[in-house]
Amino acid sequence: MKKIIFYVAVFTCTHLFSQKNNTDLKLYLNCEYCDEDYIKQNLDYVEFVRDQKYADVHLLFRTQENGSGGEIYEIDFIGQNNYNEIQDKLSFSTKVDDTRNEINELIIKYLKLGLVRYWVKAGMEDKILVTTTKVMPKSTEETKVSDPWNRWVFNLGARGYFNGQESSKNRYINLSVTAKQVTEENKFYLRLSLSDNKSTYTFSGVDIISNQKSHSVSVYDVISINNHWSTGLFGAVGKSTFSNKDLYVSIKPALEYNFFSYKESSKKQLTIGYKIGAVNNNYIEKTIFNKTSELLWEHDLSLGGSFQQKWGNVTSEISYQSYLHDASLHAFSFYLGTNLRLFKGFSLDINGNYNITDNQVNLAGGDLTLEELLTAQQQVKSGYSYFFSVGLNYSFGSIYNTIVNPRFNF
Repeated sequence: MKKIIFYVAVFTCTHLFSQKNNTDLKLYLNCEYCDEDYIKQNLDYVEFVRDQKYADVHLLFRTQENGSGGEIYEIDFIGQNNYNEIQDKLSFSTKVDDTRNEINELIIKYLKLGLVRYWVKAGMEDKILVTTTKVMPKSTEETKVSDPWNRWVFNLGARGYFNGQESSKNRYINLSVTAKQVTEENKFYLRLSLSDNKSTYTFSGVDIISNQKSHSVSVYDVISINNHWSTGLFGAVGKSTFSNKDLYVSIKPALEYNFFSYKESSKKQLTIGYKIGAVNNNYIEKTIFNKTSELLWEHDLSLGGSFQQKWGNVTSEISYQSYLHDASLHAFSFYLGTNLRLFKGFSLDINGNYNITDNQVNLAGGDLTLEELLTAQQQVKSGYSYFFSVGLNYSFGSIYNTIVNPRFNF
C-alpha cells in the first residue's frame, strides 16, 4: 500500500527587532475573562488600542462550558478599515484541569494563527516563520476517540471558611458531589450538596447562636429534539432549616423553545421555557397557613435572552411562577445585565434584579424573636426583593494601551 504523508504547517512569529514599526496591526481585545497582560506581553507586531474604531482587527471572544467542565473558546477575527474583507473565526476547547498558564498559551497560539492573514496583507511576510512537520496518517482504528468514561465527568468538592473577632465568630462548611454527562443529544446532571453555616455572637457574656443547615440532591435530564426545541425532567430532594423545610421533594417536566438555533448560542439566545409539576413539603414548624405538610402543584414560565456582539453584551430574563390551586400565590422575577459601548471611550453597565414574592407558603407561623430576625436564622415574609447597580465609564487620551508594567501589582 502506498503511504501518504501529510504536511502540517505551524505558524510562529519571531520578534526580530527590539522596536515596533509603524506597520504593526492595531488590535481591539474584547474579552472579559482573558489575561490581558499576558496577551500583551506575548503577542508581537501588534498595538492594542482602547477604542474599537481605530482597530485593524477586532478580537471578539465568546465562551461556553463544554461537557468535560472546561470551556469552548470562540474567537471572531473581525477585520476593519483596510482589512474589512478578512473575517475569520477559530475555536478551541480547554479541559477542566487546565491551568491558567496552559489556557493562556492556547489563546496566544490561536491568536497568532488567526492573525497570519492580516500580517501578510500588512506586508510583514518576513516576520512570519513557517515550519512543517511530517505526520504519518493514522489508521481508522487509531482515529476513533477512546473514552473509557463514556463522557461522564465527576467532581468532589469541599470548602469552608472560618473568621471571627472577640465578639463574634463564623464557620461555614460545604461538601458537594456532582456527576454529569453532556452530548449533543442529551444532558444529564446530578448534584449532592451539604452545607452548615454557624455564627456565634457574644454580648454581655451571653452567646447568641445562629445555625443554618441544608442538604439537597438535584437532578435533571434534558433531551435535544432539534435545533430549536428541547424537553427535560427536573427533580430535587432536600431539607433547609432557613426555609423551614424538614423534607421537600419536587419533580417537574419541562419544555424549551429557542427562537434562534442552538448552534448560535455563543452569540445569541432567546428562549421561552415552561415547567409544571408537583412539590411535596414537610415543614419543621407549622406554617402561617397552619400546615405541617402539603402537596402542591406549580408551574413556571420564563423568557430569557443573551446577546454578545461587537457593541457589548446583554443578558435578561423574566419569569413567572404560581401554584395551580391559588394563582394569587405567585412570584415574578426580572433580571437585566448589560455592558454597552455607546461611543468612543464611553460605556454603560447595568445590572439588577427585582423579585415579587407572594408565594412564601413555607414561612413558619408565630412571631420571630429579635435574635432570630437579626441573625437571619429563618426566612421572613417579604413581598419583594431587589438589587440594582448602574455604572458609567468614560476614558480619553492615548488610543494605545499595549504597555504592561506589573510593578507593585499585588
